[in-house]
Amino acid sequence: MTANPEVAAVPFAPEDNALNVPVCVWDLKAELGEGPVWSEAEKALWFVDILGRRLHRYDPVSAATHSWNAPLRPCFLVPLRNGGLLCGLEDGLSHFDPVSGTFTEVIAVEPDLPGNRINDGHVDPTGRLWFGTMDDAEENPTGSLYSIGDGHKLIRHHGGYTVSNGPAVSPDSRTLYQCDSALGTIYVFDIATDGTLGSRRVFARIEDGAPDGLAMDSTGTLWSGIWGGGRIERFRPDGSRLDPIAVPAKNVTKVAFGGSDGKTVFVTTARKGLSGSELAEKPQTGGLFCLRTEIPGRIQEALAFPAVG
Repeated sequence: MTANPEVAAVPFAPEDNALNVPVCVWDLKAELGEGPVWSEAEKALWFVDILGRRLHRYDPVSAATHSWNAPLRPCFLVPLRNGGLLCGLEDGLSHFDPVSGTFTEVIAVEPDLPGNRINDGHVDPTGRLWFGTMDDAEENPTGSLYSIGDGHKLIRHHGGYTVSNGPAVSPDSRTLYQCDSALGTIYVFDIATDGTLGSRRVFARIEDGAPDGLAMDSTGTLWSGIWGGGRIERFRPDGSRLDPIAVPAKNVTKVAFGGSDGKTVFVTTARKGLSGSELAEKPQTGGLFCLRTEIPGRIQEALAFPAVG
């Protein structure tokens, strides 16, 4: 573990910030900041820099930050009930111990598809983990959507994704949303009580950018970071749009709800693929942002997973 004195963060005081106005709290210039998740046990925000092969933790009260190196590209994180985190590395799921900084493989994913990697992940209200894979070259529809529920068995639901993103599940656990960022499309599925999915339907199409990571607030409104669009889009369950929220960063990847009341929104961003002039125009791209919202979000539960070792 390393502290980050060279990249100082600032605390985020909810009472001092206007609604829906993002502020940069940690200008760490991540190449591909992704996967924010609030740890209720630690009262801290975790996220990854996929291309930088780093895991990061930010405390919004003290502004303390810490970072860890990963052996492979880390793609998402999930706090575990028995301590540590489950990390979706590019080739599978591993247990991560922040004290020692060690990774222990739990499940290999798609070892027969070396051109794929894991991407985004999410724990639904029932405690089921959902995550997707994608074509590392972002050219071919070789990615799939998986889940792990009771019995901790890896289940493949369907394929055909070039850049899978999301996923997110409604507060009643009956609806799943998933993106193919390469197609600019957010899909929606019905979820049966046994975790199987109904047919795929188009929920929304995004122009001026692509849908990236998804998150859900307590009313069932879907929040999507917009890659290349400098904003967050929000959709009611019926598909109608709320006003977008502008973010002073070109590539907005994902949001997570947290803080003491669930009304603080943490926003990850990325510098990947941007020119020098684009970065000069929005120099805080790659930073971690915070904003306040009126409706609390759904904070992911810690995942129940077998102990490692």
